[in-house]
Amino acid sequence: MNVLILVVDDETDIADLFRQQFRRELRSGRFAMDFATSGAEALERLDAPEGTSLILMLSDINMPGMTGLELLPRVKAACPDVPVIMITAYGDAETRRLALEGGAAGLLTKPIDFALLRETIDQRLADIDRAA
Repeated sequence: MNVLILVVDDETDIADLFRQQFRRELRSGRFAMDFATSGAEALERLDAPEGTSLILMLSDINMPGMTGLELLPRVKAACPDVPVIMITAYGDAETRRLALEGGAAGLLTKPIDFALLRETIDQRLADIDRAA
């Protein structure tokens, strides 16, 4: 089964950044990435394409319209087994508290530490392999 990571961020250049950072993994088919530029678009993408399983969502917190914190409970209700990691430029204690209380699996601050994110993705893939 193919696994999918959904990245939600209103900054359109984020998709290029993630594709560059994970180009080896994407080329090898280790996982696929999809991108949404709003909370509403992310909700439409929760149903992964046939033969693909959504295993992780990364969502920016500060987005116009639906914020990441508003998106979080809707994702957790629709896909309770999919961890959601929030991304913010403001890693203050209150933001961290709100994200974790809302069900986030973690919080990354911008600029994103891609080595740490890669470790998180590797752990998620290992967890899925063990469960299979």
